[in-house]
Amino acid sequence: MAELYGQRIQTTVQTKYLPFVVDTILNSNVLFQRVVRAAKKWGGRTLRVPVKVSKNSTGTSFRGFDTFSTAATDNRQFLEFTPSFYQISCALPGDELSVADTEDKVLDLMKLTIQSDTEDMADDLGTIFYADGTGNSSKDPLGLAALVDDGTSVSTIGGLSRSTYTTLASTVTASAGTISLAKVDTLWSAVTSGAQKPSVIFTTETIFNLYGQLLRPQERITKDASRVKGLEGGTGFTALAYNGKPIIADEKCTSGAFIMVNENFVDWYALPFYNAKPIAYKSQVEGNDYEAPIGLGFSWSDWIIPANAGSVVGHIYFGGQFITTNPKRHGKLTGITSI
Repeated sequence: MAELYGQRIQTTVQTKYLPFVVDTILNSNVLFQRVVRAAKKWGGRTLRVPVKVSKNSTGTSFRGFDTFSTAATDNRQFLEFTPSFYQISCALPGDELSVADTEDKVLDLMKLTIQSDTEDMADDLGTIFYADGTGNSSKDPLGLAALVDDGTSVSTIGGLSRSTYTTLASTVTASAGTISLAKVDTLWSAVTSGAQKPSVIFTTETIFNLYGQLLRPQERITKDASRVKGLEGGTGFTALAYNGKPIIADEKCTSGAFIMVNENFVDWYALPFYNAKPIAYKSQVEGNDYEAPIGLGFSWSDWIIPANAGSVVGHIYFGGQFITTNPKRHGKLTGITSI
């Protein structure tokens, strides 16, 4: 930008820097923030979830001296999950730190670097949380593509085969390109039993708008998701309502997908990294939906001075696993492009 003023001003008035950075890169990351804020603490070598996979079939009517079955019923298995870890590196040259650590500094360069890099890492993980966990040679954490599947794309969950144990299959419906209220109703019915019903629906911005077009004007009630019951931890996302549950647009959501999730049966179990510090800060970054990462899972190695360079290096870690304990209570429509 061309300098507006001449030397009279340039030599007498200093430049003013605002004490924050405005983010023009990162977009929404609804699912990740929602799940991680409700993190539970990991324990043990693996996480095992006992699940009932069949009924006791020995019940019968009887009369007189009819004999009863004395066979024992073995109707439980366990889902087993192992933790995954993710990291992002922070690095700063020492000469820059020397200049930055003066009384004239506007921002704390070291803290800002950790804050910005943590948000970048959360953005990466937001994409992974919609994937199937096979990324980077299956080192990635699990995502909704694995948790919400009927066995067609992801044949096992927690070490159990979905074809053998059919109650571990979610409902997945190819939508043949279009979304309709009838298709949404059918999916809802398939994953609902009594009081067990989806608590939130994640979709893309495009499908969010398509769904809105299906509704009569008086039905197009949008709500701030932070005010919707059960979503008080939101950060101002806008939701449409279906059967009293929020539909939220997430820019990370899989293209063409409309995903119903019962949050009673999904959890992030967090495992802090060995000998690392929890991350807690007030961010100097503005202009995005990323508040300072909170909850379990994020850890900081502290700054490390390399033996052969005048610099500092650190690592931000994120550990644990995204799991479901009841896949049949989730479902999705796929391949949506229009109404």
